[in-house]
Amino acid sequence: MSTISTHVLDTALGKPASGIRVTLVRSGAAVGEGVTDADGRVRDLHAADLELGEGDYRLTFAVGDYFAAAGREAFYSEIEVSFRVDSGDGHYHVPLLLSPFGYSTYRGT
Repeated sequence: MSTISTHVLDTALGKPASGIRVTLVRSGAAVGEGVTDADGRVRDLHAADLELGEGDYRLTFAVGDYFAAAGREAFYSEIEVSFRVDSGDGHYHVPLLLSPFGYSTYRGT
């Protein structure tokens, strides 16, 4: 069975970004959600028994609330990362490197 995880790092501060709401979407419907912990990770983004089949997925990061809570000006209110899950039992780790005016992402391990 495939699994999906994420990790958010605030590159402007050089530390994990905690308290960011993350939603996992497939075919327009939310199939998982969570909030980043003190290490910037969502430990249980989706239920362990959820069948994550082949298809297109999207992670939505509510970063506007994160920056506002810290009193930091930012350009992005949400960041959406779309990706494809192939058939099989792969693990899909999608890190987000974040700053108030930019971000990057990649397929991690």
